[in-house]
Amino acid sequence: MRNHLRTFMLLAALTALFVGVGYVVGGPTGMAVAFVFAAGMNLVSYWNADKIVLRMYRAREVDPATPEPLLRNYLADVYELADRAGLPRPKVYVIDQDQPNAFATGRDPAHAAVAATRGLLGMLDRREIRGVMAHELAHVKNRDTLTMTVTATIAGAVSALANFAFFFGGRDSEGRPAGIVPMIVVSLVAPMAAALVQFAISRGREYEADRHGAEMSGDPEALASALRKIEAYARGGYVNPDAERNPATAHMFIINPLAGGKGDSLFSTHPATENRVAALMRMGGSPRRAAAPRAGTAVPVTGGQGGARSGAARSPWA
Repeated sequence: MRNHLRTFMLLAALTALFVGVGYVVGGPTGMAVAFVFAAGMNLVSYWNADKIVLRMYRAREVDPATPEPLLRNYLADVYELADRAGLPRPKVYVIDQDQPNAFATGRDPAHAAVAATRGLLGMLDRREIRGVMAHELAHVKNRDTLTMTVTATIAGAVSALANFAFFFGGRDSEGRPAGIVPMIVVSLVAPMAAALVQFAISRGREYEADRHGAEMSGDPEALASALRKIEAYARGGYVNPDAERNPATAHMFIINPLAGGKGDSLFSTHPATENRVAALMRMGGSPRRAAAPRAGTAVPVTGGQGGARSGAARSPWA
């Protein structure tokens, strides 16, 4: 309950920030217009944000009759995990991108969807893919998906409105043109404030999804191994062009597609991967052993035994 109240307050802060920027841009009239727009945007996001995000990444639904064994196994494992967790079976999508990653979306468990990139399905072994998809289904079960998708929509709108204020100026409370200094301040501070709220929502939910996903799959070490590999690729130059064009959606992925897990700071969308791995390894009762990589995998499990041990003391589940 406390987590949901905190999330509601953060979403309210994002909406208030959007309305405040509207006031700077257009005075009282601009504030009223921004309020109506924010209300409409929240309503549209509630019903359609999942479709918008899936279209943005050109995700393709997996057909149960597909002749491709990799996709059939992927679909079967998602369905089996959903059944085990008592969830309605989500729609399952694949994204034709080389960077390994995955996300979940949808307004509630009955209207959920999960998506994985071709890179993820090709790089991880089946056990690790199950761990990743259990993490995404945990977001669905915890009802994180609506919050994460709406947050991406509002944060992106705040940044767009701030850019509008910078290039076209604004009005004060009496309708006079505002000075250049306030416009510069708004254009810099508003997107940063929106990002901070967005990041705060994301980080705590990733830890929870790791824990619940590991419980769902019964294999925390597989998820730990997958996280290490995915981050190695995110840091190693495999770009996600759709995420580059839409950075407000980066927090939806299991690992930040723009830079990997930089660490637990105000300016990170995700917790530090080493901290997530340490918590998962402790949960599995085996801090020295990660899931073995599939033979021939291009990126080995990284981070080492020392990383798991040093991070264990900072485990959020300790």
